[in-house]
Amino acid sequence: MIDDDALRELLPRLRRFALWLTREPASADDLVQASLERALSRWRSKRPDGELRAWLFSILYRLFLDGQRRAKRHARWLSLFGHEEEPQTTALDELIVAHATLDAFAKLPTEQRALLLLISVEGLSYQEAAASLDIPIGTVMSRLSRARQALRALSDGESPLPALRRLK
Repeated sequence: MIDDDALRELLPRLRRFALWLTREPASADDLVQASLERALSRWRSKRPDGELRAWLFSILYRLFLDGQRRAKRHARWLSLFGHEEEPQTTALDELIVAHATLDAFAKLPTEQRALLLLISVEGLSYQEAAASLDIPIGTVMSRLSRARQALRALSDGESPLPALRRLK
């Protein structure tokens, strides 16, 4: 049975996740709507013991990836500019640090942003994030570590060098 209250409670979280993935409010709203449509149409296929939150994030992320692939196939780029509300703060230093951190976060690759959002912001466990993104838990941990390092480096104004492998 569909739990309307649980779905309504998760809407702001889904929208926040979609907004950081798409970086455009209108696209984020479309992605959330498409995710909910897919979830409602496939509600019977949801495992009764599975967590609703992880299942919805998984649907949303997969729809986002599908849209990305489709856009590349048709040589169209998604708009990467979004409008962020100004944080309510009184100290100029805090405002500058907040903007620098958000700018650094926006520069991270999609996979790293998704993991940071799911684990640090949405509070999913590593196991739930791995299930949502359909990747092994070890990959979650290593990507999350690299994402945190890259975010720290970008926040400090450093340009992290890409990891290069030496081939023999």
